[in-house]
Amino acid sequence: MIPALTHVQIETIGYIAACCTTLCWLPQAISTIRTKDTKAISLLTQSVFAVGITLWLVYGIALDSWPVILSNIVTLPLVLIVVAMKLRHG
Repeated sequence: MIPALTHVQIETIGYIAACCTTLCWLPQAISTIRTKDTKAISLLTQSVFAVGITLWLVYGIALDSWPVILSNIVTLPLVLIVVAMKLRHG
């Protein structure tokens, strides 16, 4: 059983999770920008992921949850860059 956590501890967990899930996307975006190689990237998957990130951002704003808001504000442009590169370079 998980012991009761304080609000600060919960927010800290949220920020750490947000950093992990946002920063893990950075290498893919950088690699795609550098190589312009998008053959192994699924446009459908990336597009659905972008919609999901957008919805998470709206959700975070509705709840005033800064870990959710910040992580999705950073992740959404990275995903959209990959989608744009896929559209441009196939």
